[in-house]
Amino acid sequence: MSTENTPIQNPYDAPFSFGIWINDWVKKITVVVKTQYKLIFIIAILGALLGLAYSQLKSTRYKSDITFLVEESKASGGGLLSSLGGQFGMDISSLTGAGNNVLSGDNVLELLKSHSFMTACLKTPYKNDSAYCLADAYADIYKLRKKWQGDNTIGRAIYFAQPDKDLRLQDSLLKTIVKRIEEKEIGVVKVDKKLGFFNVTIDVKDELLSKLMSERILKIATDFYIDAKVGRLKKNVNRLERRTDSISAILNKRTYTATEDARLLLNVNPADVNAPVYSEISQRDKMVLSTIYAELMKNLEVSKMTLAQETPTIQIVDNSVFPLENDEIKWYKGLFAGFFLSLLASILVLVIKEK
Repeated sequence: MSTENTPIQNPYDAPFSFGIWINDWVKKITVVVKTQYKLIFIIAILGALLGLAYSQLKSTRYKSDITFLVEESKASGGGLLSSLGGQFGMDISSLTGAGNNVLSGDNVLELLKSHSFMTACLKTPYKNDSAYCLADAYADIYKLRKKWQGDNTIGRAIYFAQPDKDLRLQDSLLKTIVKRIEEKEIGVVKVDKKLGFFNVTIDVKDELLSKLMSERILKIATDFYIDAKVGRLKKNVNRLERRTDSISAILNKRTYTATEDARLLLNVNPADVNAPVYSEISQRDKMVLSTIYAELMKNLEVSKMTLAQETPTIQIVDNSVFPLENDEIKWYKGLFAGFFLSLLASILVLVIKEK
């Protein structure tokens, strides 16, 4: 039997071709679209309606973003040892504990998220209304107060601007708000590990509330830091200022007394032997007070200079301004996104089903 016209079978599979694979999928999609175009169109329309509904029902969140710089006025480090260690890639100052202050390293990441700081922030007035604080605004915006009123355990509206008759319940609800903010709505990051830039972000449903919270939590944290850093020096300066003012007042009185004694000495009665003594005592007291006053002024100026050197610089680089960045979805974007996503999903499902 002749085998000249019999095709030779290749025992190996044909090599994979990306072009053939794409062409195969295109053919399948074309067939599905031609045969199921009505179903695909209906699903796309339903998806467009869902996208439109989502864009209208979704709550808009506003993002307040503040970038600030923390700069120490005096470098704290290991001096020559730190410089030598830096040449070999070693951070000697961190090994020796230098630079471990309140806002050093990654401590600021937790400092700005401190429970006590956030609590103090939420108790500040909203729109300068002392009877309505940020916590009250947050509870109303997120409809928490209505939820509390309908709760069988609470059963009433709770406000935070003033102490409630049930402080335990009030503190418990405020703690719940703080925990929610810390877990979902506040972010603190260090922009670069080698730099002193930090970024704090608040993301809530109200634009003004977002801006106020970010600004006030930053102010509370930085005030705490500065007070912890230079609080002792500030107290020393204030004490020296009070002492200097007191000596200055006494010195002024002694100056008037010494001048009056010197004037009386010119017309003194020769029989009054104590008049020169009074004048000399007045001059001596004036001289002593002048010396004390000069030393106090010198110490005061030195303390002020030290305070200026030790006080860190906290500079806001980028502040949050209106209008804030938000995640609002325009109706037409929701419509088109829903239409095309539903269109692609329906085609993909039908192709897979046919395959």
